[in-house]
Amino acid sequence: MNTKLSVRQQRQLVREEAILDATRAMLARKGYDLMTVDEVAAEAEVAKASLYKHFSSKESLAAAVMIRLLDQALAFLDSLPPETPPVDVMQALLRWALNLRLEGGVPPLPATNSTLQANLLASPAYVKRILDLNGRLTSLVKAAQSQGVMDPDLPVEVVVFALYARTCDPAMEYLRMTRRFTNQQVADYLVKVAFAGMRNGR
Repeated sequence: MNTKLSVRQQRQLVREEAILDATRAMLARKGYDLMTVDEVAAEAEVAKASLYKHFSSKESLAAAVMIRLLDQALAFLDSLPPETPPVDVMQALLRWALNLRLEGGVPPLPATNSTLQANLLASPAYVKRILDLNGRLTSLVKAAQSQGVMDPDLPVEVVVFALYARTCDPAMEYLRMTRRFTNQQVADYLVKVAFAGMRNGR
């Protein structure tokens, strides 16, 4: 079966990627509530009418960015050696997400926006990926607990959602504003706090 894309299809894909890159940049810069479709079109250097041929609304733009982000997270997990210890996998994933956010690649979308939430949950593509990621994180937490590396008394879902919350930690912005730490130091410190806590382990 020949799956080669036509020139027109290739152009459409390039335009769609440019729109998603622009959306991600605007979300990281202004946030979901302040972002407008007009700004995304200007950032992507496409006509607004052309943008609407690919994405029907502001919500669908944000959903597409989140789907692509989940694909990247799953691909990152797949790239790790299979023998990597579960807790190391979780640390690596959190560090990856924090570094991506430090580079402006992870938009801190609001969990309280009901319209956006409804749009995301209505997307089979998004739901499939988030369930896949949740399942993989759940397996990692259970494995780490069974190995005695993580507290077995902590409910698995608490650990999983705490990891998600760490990727949106507002401490990152405050630490960057001090200009006392490099981006790498910020990510490393936040990962250490997430997994080692604040006790003196010496």
